[in-house]
Amino acid sequence: MSAPARRIDDTLAALADPTRRRVVDLLAERPRAAGELARETGMSAPAMSRHLKTLRASGLVEESHPEFDARVRIYALRPEPMVHLLRWLEESERLWSAQLLAFKAHLEKGAEGVRGE
Repeated sequence: MSAPARRIDDTLAALADPTRRRVVDLLAERPRAAGELARETGMSAPAMSRHLKTLRASGLVEESHPEFDARVRIYALRPEPMVHLLRWLEESERLWSAQLLAFKAHLEKGAEGVRGE
């Protein structure tokens, strides 16, 4: 499997969970601390930690520590995985559109033959 395909698989696997999609939605607004994400989603800190680990592993989020307190973890979205996913979706849409147009042309050609008989 190619590296781009593997990245897309990782992104889709991470986004398959509704809680992780909610975290991505929250981080789309602004970077947040892990504790804030746990509160916003109604999850325990350990449960949120597991979700954040998956999101980090997929490359969707990155973690940083503010200078004032290295114990605090701030999470932010990384755009690259979504860009790869968007490109894949656009290519898939182009392929399907071409197939559907060819199918439509085939049906219209067949319908003309039936009317012309």
